[in-house]
Amino acid sequence: MSCCAPGTEGSLELGEPLNPPSSEELLLASRDLGQGLRQTDLSVPGVYCGACITTIETALGRLGQVERARVNLSSKRVAVVWKEEVNGVRTDPADIARAILATGYRIHLFASGQDASYALRSQLIRAVALCGFASANIMLLSVSVWSGADAATRDMFHWISAMIAAPALIYGGRFFYQSAWNALKHGRTNMDVPIALAITLSYAVSLWETIHHGEHAWFDATVSLLFFLLIGRTLDHIMRDKARSAIAGLARLSPRGATVIDADGVRDYRPLADIEPGMSIAIAAGDRVAVDAVVVCGSSDLDMSIVNGESAPRRVVAGDSLQAGTLNLTGSLVARVTASAKDSFLSEVIGLMEAAEGGRARYRRIADRAASYYSPVVHLLALVTFLGWGIFGGDWKQAMLIAIAVLIITCPCALGLAVPVVQVVAAGRLFRRGIMVKEGSAMERLSEIDTVLFDKTGTLTVGKPRLVETADVKPAIMAIAAGLAAHSRHPLSKALHAAYNGALPAYEAVREIPGSGVEAETEAGTYRLGNRRFACPDETRINNGDARSEVVLSLDGRHLASFGFEDNPRAGAIAALRSLSVRGLAQEIVSGDRAAAVSAMAQRLGIGNWRADLSPKDKAARCAALAGEGHRVLMVGDGINDAPALAAAHVSMAPATAADIGRQAADFVFMQEDLDAVPFAIETSQRAGNLIRQNFALAIGYNIIAVPIAIAGYATPMIAAIAMSTSSLIVVANALRLAGAADTILPQKEAKSGFTGEGAQLA
Repeated sequence: MSCCAPGTEGSLELGEPLNPPSSEELLLASRDLGQGLRQTDLSVPGVYCGACITTIETALGRLGQVERARVNLSSKRVAVVWKEEVNGVRTDPADIARAILATGYRIHLFASGQDASYALRSQLIRAVALCGFASANIMLLSVSVWSGADAATRDMFHWISAMIAAPALIYGGRFFYQSAWNALKHGRTNMDVPIALAITLSYAVSLWETIHHGEHAWFDATVSLLFFLLIGRTLDHIMRDKARSAIAGLARLSPRGATVIDADGVRDYRPLADIEPGMSIAIAAGDRVAVDAVVVCGSSDLDMSIVNGESAPRRVVAGDSLQAGTLNLTGSLVARVTASAKDSFLSEVIGLMEAAEGGRARYRRIADRAASYYSPVVHLLALVTFLGWGIFGGDWKQAMLIAIAVLIITCPCALGLAVPVVQVVAAGRLFRRGIMVKEGSAMERLSEIDTVLFDKTGTLTVGKPRLVETADVKPAIMAIAAGLAAHSRHPLSKALHAAYNGALPAYEAVREIPGSGVEAETEAGTYRLGNRRFACPDETRINNGDARSEVVLSLDGRHLASFGFEDNPRAGAIAALRSLSVRGLAQEIVSGDRAAAVSAMAQRLGIGNWRADLSPKDKAARCAALAGEGHRVLMVGDGINDAPALAAAHVSMAPATAADIGRQAADFVFMQEDLDAVPFAIETSQRAGNLIRQNFALAIGYNIIAVPIAIAGYATPMIAAIAMSTSSLIVVANALRLAGAADTILPQKEAKSGFTGEGAQLA
């Protein structure tokens, strides 16, 4: 068996079946080379050795249409040059993809945006390898010098070391030199300025000593310092790529285009950029949904794992919505596009991840500010040390060496890594559990909360209520209600609309009032569909005492019909709420539903505090009131009516099923149905905060100990290089503890009856 076990690693990622990209996608992604040749670049994540390269290149070489194929092991990329026609027969590029799949390796189209990241990683790895090789060889030469080599031999070894160190400094140090020069050119400093200064001065002093036949040179310290610094920078780059790898995988799986059906029924495969809302697209079995759409005709099962992490397929029929990135499993569908590719759900998720990495959290700002002050302080301290030792010690060469050691040992690399490394690791940990975070400051705020407010419908509950009571409503009245409900995204409205199969009346103007309902002006009068207070404001009987959720239809304030709905709590709701209680967090339900329905759900979940019949303004006011009492509130909601409260709270979360405005207002978005995302996000944020504070303590403590030692002259440039690099690696290793930490939020088994029994209480 090969060392790679072809296909075993990649084929299981995301539970993805081995479906090759379509011929149209491959053709769109290929480049015309002229003379009847095209080139297609494919990513092959499962290649790890020379045997993998041979296997793939041999398989492609057997195809008559393939001119040449080359596998790049570093970027895990295969470039295939193929003929457009062979013996007058048009080449199907899917044959190339199938040939690779037949060898057991999973493939996808290579995204051009990956080039820069792969190139930088390759450059850093090559620089690390070069500096490591140079450092090892200089160390070997230094051993001979330390062993007592005479003058001529010592000078020869020093010159050889100088010649080895020079290209290492140029090639490996360019990352720091470029950054430092860019900062100085714009009249500022950064952490790379003292690094560049230290390695330059160290090499210059060593070269001076070599020219003047000195006994000591510090080429080994210079190159070793650069070697350790490059290791830290490479690890940081790899970790950031690792944190983005999951979402990058989703992006790679997104189709390059879709089959558009025009008004004449002609089908044309077009790139994503040309697909606009309102177009009709065909989605065959085995194809991924390219953009957000609504099914017009057909039925099928969808694999939703890419979007929500659930393994069970979801059945879709005409009228159901489709999200970009989902996989059509069984039947053919025709759908109407509702959003362009850049506005699709998958693009929104990618945007959230990008925002998470670019966020400027409080700790990040503190670290950046400290680093900005740190750099000039380091330079001043090194200058004072140099002058002090030179004036009072009289040995300016020794003063220069001590100043160099101070520059090296006080480099604020550990301080600069203290926050971003933790945030990247934490964001990656949250994403693996299906939780998106917009910025690092959200995690900081989440770790500070003491109160959690929950919306009921769509948040504590599944948000898929079922119409169970119509009170003998006449078909004509039912049609009016369903027609109004069609204009709202509220879960109760959607359930009411789904329960009616007849023809719907048309309304010229329908207005939705968040937190209340919808109304339409007609010749017969003003129809209202929503809560009882909104639909029948003049009625004295606001609450009918029924625990079911209720929607009321009225005409000019006169009651026409009432509709009762039932909804079930989310999976894991009781376990999640119990976990929050154990953490000492107060819980409260804030809902726009009737008191009877909210009370029943609160009793069912064991939540003692609840408020009902709240408007969006009332929910926001409740957040403000708690904040005024000194509480820090987490608001968890999903609807348009929750948006003001989500924005007003100290920090907020929303499920992926939330309305667009709700997801935009929330700081966190969780993708899965299970409510344990809430305690898991809190736990991760608290751990991240602890690790950041630990990293600050490590970075500051290191400097408190190391700086006096360097100023006192007890640290050579070599010792300083090892000490500084070790501090950075300790900070990185401490941050990585979060990635390997075991989850304390474990799925807890509910009662065997699930949520079918009323009155379930928390212990």
